[in-house]
Amino acid sequence: MTFAQKVIEFNQHLQYNGPSLPSGIRIMNPFKENEQALVISDIFYNKYYNDNEKRYLILGINPGRFGGGLTGIPFTDPKRLVAECGINYTGKAAHEPSSAFIYEMINAYGGAEAFYKKFYINSLCPLGFTTSEAKGKEKNYNYYDSKELATAVTDFIIENIKKQIDLGVQTDVCFCFGTGKNEAFLNKLNKQHNFFKKIVALEHPRFIMQYKTQSKQFYIDKYLSAFNSTHGL
Repeated sequence: MTFAQKVIEFNQHLQYNGPSLPSGIRIMNPFKENEQALVISDIFYNKYYNDNEKRYLILGINPGRFGGGLTGIPFTDPKRLVAECGINYTGKAAHEPSSAFIYEMINAYGGAEAFYKKFYINSLCPLGFTTSEAKGKEKNYNYYDSKELATAVTDFIIENIKKQIDLGVQTDVCFCFGTGKNEAFLNKLNKQHNFFKKIVALEHPRFIMQYKTQSKQFYIDKYLSAFNSTHGL
């Protein structure tokens, strides 16, 4: 099987069967909720991963509503899917700040084809979460935003890190998006399970776009420096 076929199979069987989630938190599975997600992601992975190359794994937190939650592709919102990947999307051209940063960085790296030839992006928790505000508006929720949720999904996260390693990724180094709670959680699991020899954490794209926009180029350069260091590994 090619790398693409393995990812597509992973997505097709992705579902949460763990303990009940805390009250008010809903699991978000784009492959069950959005008819386009499987079709779009199949096209994407066959376009960029139709080979047997070993990639470096990049792990974010969990999918957001306007990026992977719609397209089934981590950090790829409908706008970037069409403009940067040349893949059609039917519906509102939603915008996710994290996706905007990632594709600016990818273009600086050399473009989608060059980047995805070497890297595979997903998340510690490959399914997302939402909660509702008082007026009923749905918003993103991170697996670590409550201790109860993190405890409930820990086994699911461990299981899916193992499955993603089995896709055919390098294990000498894993990149982590998030230098706070996400990094701490991954480091804790890595000490217990020895998934990777080394974890390199980078500031999360959402943090950069929300709080460090004026320094965006600094972070793009930081990402590129970290990713380019793999050439010597």
